[in-house]
Amino acid sequence: MKTMKDIYDLLKQYGIYIYTRDRIGDLILMEDEIRELFKARVLDPKDFQTAMLIIRQETTRLEREGKIEN
Repeated sequence: MKTMKDIYDLLKQYGIYIYTRDRIGDLILMEDEIRELFKARVLDPKDFQTAMLIIRQETTRLEREGKIEN
């Protein structure tokens, strides 16, 4: 898992489709869903950590581009 597309594909495997037309809203929902999959012991710790890191990197990238405020 290296990109946001990989995370979308991972969530799709479990029947989770996220698209709200709000990039930040999508990231928040994706983070919540990844946490729930981890709590349910569906994701292993490595995949959980990698997914969370990618989501946070994307959030940081959007902040730097000025698309969101902290």
